[in-house]
Amino acid sequence: MGELKYEPLFETKRAKGRIIYRLFATSLFCGIFLIWIYRLCNIPKPGENGRYGWIGMLGAELWFGFYWFLTQSLRWNRVYRQAFRERLLQRYENELPRVDVFVCTADPSIEPPIMVINTVLSVMAYNYPPEKLSVYLSDDAGSELTFYTLLEASRFAKHWLPYCKKFNVEPRSPAAYFASLPAPDQSGADFSETKRLYEDMANKIDVVCKAGRVSDQAKLEYKGFSKWNSYSSKKNHAAILQILIDSRDEGAKDFDGVKLPTLVYVAREKRLQHFHNFKAGAMNALIRVSSEISNGPVILNVDCDMYSNNSNSIQDALCFFMDEERSHEIAFVQFPQSFENTTKNAVYGSRRVIDEVELHGADGYGGPLYTGSGCFQRRDTLYGREFSKEARIDLKSSCPEKREENMHELEERLERLASSTYEQNTQWGNEIGLKYGCSVENILTGLTTKCKGWKSVYYHPKRKAFLGVAATTLDQLLVQHKRWSEGDLNIFFSKYSPVWYGLGKLNPGLVLGYLHYCFWSPNCFATLYYSIVPSLYLLKGISLFPQSRGKHQTGTQTRSPFAHNLQVSSKWFLPFAYVIIAELTYSFAEFLWSGGTVLGWWNEQRIWLYKRTSSYIFAFLDTMLKLFGSSNTTFIVTPKVTDEDVLLRYKQETMEFGSASPMLTILSTLAMLNLFCLMGLVKKLIVTRELGLKYVFETMALQILLCGILVFVNLPLYNALFFRKDKGKIPSSTAVQSLVFALSVCTCIAYL
Repeated sequence: MGELKYEPLFETKRAKGRIIYRLFATSLFCGIFLIWIYRLCNIPKPGENGRYGWIGMLGAELWFGFYWFLTQSLRWNRVYRQAFRERLLQRYENELPRVDVFVCTADPSIEPPIMVINTVLSVMAYNYPPEKLSVYLSDDAGSELTFYTLLEASRFAKHWLPYCKKFNVEPRSPAAYFASLPAPDQSGADFSETKRLYEDMANKIDVVCKAGRVSDQAKLEYKGFSKWNSYSSKKNHAAILQILIDSRDEGAKDFDGVKLPTLVYVAREKRLQHFHNFKAGAMNALIRVSSEISNGPVILNVDCDMYSNNSNSIQDALCFFMDEERSHEIAFVQFPQSFENTTKNAVYGSRRVIDEVELHGADGYGGPLYTGSGCFQRRDTLYGREFSKEARIDLKSSCPEKREENMHELEERLERLASSTYEQNTQWGNEIGLKYGCSVENILTGLTTKCKGWKSVYYHPKRKAFLGVAATTLDQLLVQHKRWSEGDLNIFFSKYSPVWYGLGKLNPGLVLGYLHYCFWSPNCFATLYYSIVPSLYLLKGISLFPQSRGKHQTGTQTRSPFAHNLQVSSKWFLPFAYVIIAELTYSFAEFLWSGGTVLGWWNEQRIWLYKRTSSYIFAFLDTMLKLFGSSNTTFIVTPKVTDEDVLLRYKQETMEFGSASPMLTILSTLAMLNLFCLMGLVKKLIVTRELGLKYVFETMALQILLCGILVFVNLPLYNALFFRKDKGKIPSSTAVQSLVFALSVCTCIAYL
């Protein structure tokens, strides 16, 4: 009998059109290079107007060209994966590995418990042997509200899980499922009963959350509440561990008599005198606790708002871990982070290009970044294990054996693993577990894992694996990006920098890909310069770009500070025009190819500008302060609670400015400054006729275009400054500050 033919559990395909794109990118780089040459060869002499402005433009354009080069590393070698779960089940149906799922929540006031347990229920309902599936909820606030909610969810799971499997429900978050069904499909006895049970549970949870405490009657029904006392707070509480469902227990079955997955509540100890290391500390506590309960060789971690939208995701991920010939070097499988509440035109931007292009590009060089949620990992890699071709890890698992230890004794013993002092004088957070000292612990951990010889995989199935909640206000978005960009820059300056730590260990293309994200925040300087200086020079009638036509013969020619360049500048207009048109056209096409809309692309450009001129400034400054010991790492959790009027404006795609903040003041000031500069030019052209119309458009066309685009992109901000009456408008104090400052700057420049 011949040998069975090897059938891979996954396949990899290279992106089409790579050669064409590389030719295009090469031509674009040639255009950028010509712009650099023009700037270098035409620097005004000392004493000429605009000399320092010109040198600043050269610096900004050098940075833009360098950063554009970094972005190409994520586009030149894109790969796409396909998993074959049918082959996996044929080969390993009875030997599938145990899988531990980690769900982390930090504060019930900004992450509603009902949202958290919808995520928990969705991952409990995976199409996977329940005796091999364990779900752990980390409650960093140690809130009895969250525990009560999880307790109610454990009871509802006995109805929900059999319902999901009987009717092959998708998605398996109850709230998302019931909301997604059209009215004609909401019928049948099973549906009505299940929905009634869910609504009863949701109502009970809502009552408790509004009251801010669990009733004494409810506490008497379950002994676990005895762990809480009147001195407990979200920043100061003892370790609490409760095994609500143990799949080894004969009684842990749903109403169809099928085993239930293990469900564990963990609140690690937090004390004011001990630094708790934010989400990374919570994850490391879960790694230790789970190793003593289920010890699944594969770990999935999801954010509490990121519910499972595909019940087969575990099987898909295992295809990349259990292929006999190609899986031994894969440390983690990253799924994209998608959002259910994103509007059609993504008023606050989206992750489309990151998910559809950039992470596929990183995959072509050895694997995507570990983005913090929706990631399946080998447990051994989190223990700091280095890759070895000889020592392969066998993930196949049998069903867990019945535990002899008393449940109460086990819980008491494991609480010590979640104590605030357990990690002292250990390698946790350094060589073991997720890395500490960085606000993007996931990126840092994934980087160091790959530097130990491992690779990762990016898998983007047709049906989205996870769906979360996107930012619904501009402030939320900017704060979120400040944390991310600050953390990425911290990595660059740390001992784990992809340059000096990763060079020689990572593919050079992947090193450049990491630098693309590490240098998010330094982008602020070049973008700020381009957003301010050309407009101010436009107000003065000084050109910083080549003219669009040949030598100008009018008498107003002498107003140009670069009269010696006017005869040759028309040909230098072409590289600028080509780079601008080619880059915008490609960006537009790439966004549409990724599933976006025309208006969505325009919104993306606005958010691109806002992030670079606000979030990234503060991220860079905080990073510098931290390097010099004047600041500590912070971790701000993005609120998942939205007021109804804010949510209504979000659905209508009306930008929410709302509360005053330094970042909003900067954005408003920049918008007003460009508006005043454009108005000043119009005044000189039409009212006072200080400048000739033909001369201005021939010598300063690109400056007018740039200033006009900056004004046009800020139309929603002007609307919020002057016309809107709702609560989402820009606060009056911010408006006054912006107007006064922008007007003062423009007045000073005009009369200098």
